[in-house]
Amino acid sequence: MTDYIAAVNAQYGPTGICARIMAGLLAAGKDLDRLTRDDLASFDEFHAGGRDSTRELARLAALSPGSKVLDVGCGIGGPARTLAAEFGCRVTGIDLTEGFCHAARMLSARLDMSGQVSFQCASALALPFASAAFDVVWSQNVLMNIADKRRFLREVTRVLRPGGLFVLETIVAGTVPDIHFPVFWADSPALSFLVAEQEAKSLLSDAGLRERTWDDTTARSIALQRKRQEINVRHGPPTLGLNVIVPGDFLAKVANVLRNNVESRTRSIQAIYVA
Repeated sequence: MTDYIAAVNAQYGPTGICARIMAGLLAAGKDLDRLTRDDLASFDEFHAGGRDSTRELARLAALSPGSKVLDVGCGIGGPARTLAAEFGCRVTGIDLTEGFCHAARMLSARLDMSGQVSFQCASALALPFASAAFDVVWSQNVLMNIADKRRFLREVTRVLRPGGLFVLETIVAGTVPDIHFPVFWADSPALSFLVAEQEAKSLLSDAGLRERTWDDTTARSIALQRKRQEINVRHGPPTLGLNVIVPGDFLAKVANVLRNNVESRTRSIQAIYVA
């Protein structure tokens, strides 16, 4: 295991994710033998807008039933399951965090969705798939952890069929330098590789991807983060929220993500590109 892979696993999965999820579900009164996707909705999709953001991005991309989707940085599998259950896609997820992959498979099995989604531990810089194997490459809040973005985007274009879509949700650097740590994707600058909006666009263009949609969602993200912070301050972290899969400093991370956006240190983006 390289130092980088070890650092990513330490950031996202230092302790038993599956055990924390099951304990959280029990504490929330869920029936572990009859779980539904709605039982998991409050923590299943590890990005700012949760399931609503996944749905919004899928509609923006106009995903069609039967599309072969590669979810790069799949987390515990929530977006993959949403794309399969609600949009009829066939989804393969990869993640560098072993605990996330274990949890993704465990939850999919409990939801009887193992035939619609699959997951494996792999690097975004060396995708273990044939060229032109997918109609869509999907990536939500992963680009911030990738230093070698050119190599990643070469892999994206390689595994996409001609005319396929790269569907992206990410955070980019704002106009004010430096961000407040910790945040959800990094506890320090060592794992945070933000680029400015124009640099991100140039990297995508250089990879041979054509912009179809570029949507700055910062204002919506700020409004949602303010609501979450208000609830957390008033009531503390929820029994069954993102804190179930975030190992530490949860309230500080919530506060800093909001502060960085408000202070224009970061921007939130949704984008669709065509191969």
